[in-house]
Amino acid sequence: MPPASFPHAQARGVYLITPDETDTARLLAQVQPLLGAGVPWLQYRNKLADAALRLEQATALQGLCEQAGVALVINDDAALATAVGAAGVHLGEDDGDIAAARALLGPDAIVGASCYDQLALAQSAVTAGASYVAFGAFFPSRTKANTRHADAALLHGAAMLGVPRVAIGGLTPDNAAPIIAAGADLIAVISGVFQAPDPRAALRAYLDCFQD
Repeated sequence: MPPASFPHAQARGVYLITPDETDTARLLAQVQPLLGAGVPWLQYRNKLADAALRLEQATALQGLCEQAGVALVINDDAALATAVGAAGVHLGEDDGDIAAARALLGPDAIVGASCYDQLALAQSAVTAGASYVAFGAFFPSRTKANTRHADAALLHGAAMLGVPRVAIGGLTPDNAAPIIAAGADLIAVISGVFQAPDPRAALRAYLDCFQD
């Protein structure tokens, strides 16, 4: 199980994930206005960047996140998370060992795990040291065309794990509320915010889904 000292266990809201932007200045300009709008976590994910650009962008984003009080999570790369002083790392099933990431990053780090459509994978991840589990896609996704489909019942089943549950995949302000009601503590969003005509307004619409 994750350590009792884990400081982000009550995180709730929009888990914002960066778009594949190779221009660092443009990336920062897109992200910065959103950090003060109620985002608890930002994940740096850039599938188009090489190692040098990832280091540059992650370092710059860590500076913005520190100023805004937002936890920066690095996608797929625990070593990069350590290098820039990020709050943690997110790992897919083929992206590295959860226990090794926990040992590298320490007991208070965020170590997230993609669990797709499998409760058993989430149980194993938490046992290995994951501090949150992510399920999805719940709806067709513009970011990942070929993904496994998750059912809302997974969120109910994962409640026993005692860690935040993240929902991802095709979530919009129009369909997110039932997923939140089913148990999602955070909803992960990329294009729904960054490709919106007004990203701040889109983010507010997502956040409104968490209002009881």
